[in-house]
Amino acid sequence: MFDGKFRRPIDQAVKPIGDGLSKSRLTPDHLTIAGLLVGVGAAFAIGAGALRLGLLLVVFAALPDLLDGALAKASGAASQRGAFFDSTVDRITDAVLLGGVAWYLASHESAHLTLLPFSIMAISGLISYQRAKAESLGLDAKGGLMERAERVVLLCIGLLFDWLLVPVLWAMLALTALTATQRFVKVWRQAQVAPVTQERIELRRSRRQSRRVARGERRRTRVPRRRP
Repeated sequence: MFDGKFRRPIDQAVKPIGDGLSKSRLTPDHLTIAGLLVGVGAAFAIGAGALRLGLLLVVFAALPDLLDGALAKASGAASQRGAFFDSTVDRITDAVLLGGVAWYLASHESAHLTLLPFSIMAISGLISYQRAKAESLGLDAKGGLMERAERVVLLCIGLLFDWLLVPVLWAMLALTALTATQRFVKVWRQAQVAPVTQERIELRRSRRQSRRVARGERRRTRVPRRRP
């Protein structure tokens, strides 16, 4: 939901920062790795019971994830490899954070409550799979009430008010399950109205690959501008 409504204004807001970072030696991968390391630190803080520190680190971990795309665009380093790496690290960071929450619940609440963060992670993985599979079929599965940005925001609220953490996790679980259902229905209806044959799928893949190759060739042959 946030990604669809606020992505463009956020991209415009962080563009100047990306332009500034492009003049340094940093690469988008550096920011992605930095976000992962801070996320691991946040997970350890949460597991140890330092929820406010964990909240602060979660916010800091989100900043590199916000800026790596802006840096990639500003430096002309956007690539399939970078997008794949960023998406993979996002999933790892999510799992580590929810693992820290599970450790906290086992230590301070009830061992049975550890099922909550693990259930959220499982359904979140289903949401990501639905989008990836739909796109491979030439369909659209974006959107929903509880995407990654919404999960991070709700987790931060739970960390800020520790008495709200368990209710927030229940809300995340319910809304994440609802999002998975929304995406399933969305893709199901698209496939029902306009079924995509395997031949058309391969044709679309071929066209996308041709466009990517053409863009790559243009980048390689582009003459760099000399700075005065």
